[in-house]
Amino acid sequence: MTDVRITHIGGPTALIEVGPWRLLTDPTFDPPGHKYSFGWGTSSHKVAGPAVLAADLPPIDAVLLTHDHHGDNLDVAGRALLPSAGVVVTTPSGAGRLGGGARGLAPWETTRLEAAGRPSIEIIATPGRHGPPLSHPIIGDVTGFALKWDGQQHGVLWISGDTVLYRGVRQVPDRLRVGTVLLHLGGVRFPVTGPVRYTMTARQGVELCRLLRPHTAIPVHYEGWAHFRQGRETIEHDLASAPEDIRDRFRWLPLGVGSDVTV
Repeated sequence: MTDVRITHIGGPTALIEVGPWRLLTDPTFDPPGHKYSFGWGTSSHKVAGPAVLAADLPPIDAVLLTHDHHGDNLDVAGRALLPSAGVVVTTPSGAGRLGGGARGLAPWETTRLEAAGRPSIEIIATPGRHGPPLSHPIIGDVTGFALKWDGQQHGVLWISGDTVLYRGVRQVPDRLRVGTVLLHLGGVRFPVTGPVRYTMTARQGVELCRLLRPHTAIPVHYEGWAHFRQGRETIEHDLASAPEDIRDRFRWLPLGVGSDVTV
């Protein structure tokens, strides 16, 4: 299983096809115009719909849910999809809220996807902090996921999750060899909290890739919602000033089109 097909559906949502396995990250399928409140005076609205409708997805073996309590990572239509998925993996607090056998992983805990006649996939939870220092009691838990299976050429497939660049995320290259990373960018911020960021900026993504040295870095979580402050144009502008050996690792996936990635 060295060839993987990834379809960026929009925002943080991607379909990852690994051999016979079909994995979905952070299901968001609401149409444009939906409004979401994130609490503490923060809110946003959907400005673009998904590039693939939930009804057009193949059967999903597992949902990798970086967190369940924000509508831009699990919206109404995405939540309706969860019961049809074989497995839901998320944070421990999220698993408690979702119930239904959802698997909750604390940072660096693991679980496995296993089925007769299929190679297994190890899922490793990675640290995340969805905001500035000391924000965790307000914002709540978030996680990333590293996917590991036999035969990977370049290293694990890592989904960073909605996080800023901080000490916990910097541990990832010390503990894992990352071949492909889905980078949650967007530089999220809200008027009520001023310049405070809740996800990585393009420059932080570049800095992280200097540490990771992945074979491929795929930006996600940069379009579709009004609170995403750095879209593709801004990210590309910042990438233009990055070292060439880092810049060449970035790959944009067309929305809604499956793209083959070697891991």
